[in-house]
Amino acid sequence: MGKLTVGALRAVLVVVLAGTVFVQALMVWALATDPEDGSLPLTPLRVITILGMVSAQVALVSVWRLVAMVRRGTVFSHAAFRYVDAVIGAIVAASLLWFTVTVLNAPGQRDDPGVTVIMGGVGLAILGVALIVLVLRMLLAQAVARDVEAAQMQAELDEVI
Repeated sequence: MGKLTVGALRAVLVVVLAGTVFVQALMVWALATDPEDGSLPLTPLRVITILGMVSAQVALVSVWRLVAMVRRGTVFSHAAFRYVDAVIGAIVAASLLWFTVTVLNAPGQRDDPGVTVIMGGVGLAILGVALIVLVLRMLLAQAVARDVEAAQMQAELDEVI
C-alpha cells in the first residue's frame, strides 16, 4: 500500500472520527439539558445515535490499526483477527441499532408501511456488509495459514540446503 493511499485513508478516518465525536458531544449535551417544556421526545433516537456513533468509532479505530499493520507488513498474522472481529461486531451492532430505529419508527408509518419495509431492507443491507467482512476474514485466515505453511516449508528447505 502506497504512502499516498495510507495518508488519504488516515485523513478520511481522522475527519470521520472527529465528526462522530463532535456529534456525540452535541447529542450528550442535548440529553443533559432539559428542554423548556420538560419533554424529551427524541431521547431514544438520541441514545441510539450516540450508540451508533460508538459502533462507527470502533470500526474506524480498527481500520486504522489494520492499515498500520498493512503498512508494517504484519497484517497476515493472528493479531489482525482481533481488529477484523471488532469491525464485524461494530457493523452488526449498527445493524441492530438500525432495526431498533425501524421498530421505533414503525408505529408512525401505519398509513405508509413501505417506509418500514425499506428501513428493514437497509438493516438487512447493513448485515450484508458484516457478512462480506466475515468472508474477507475467512480469506485472511487462509492467507495466514498459507503464510505459516510457507514459513515452515522454507525452514525445512533451509535445513536441507
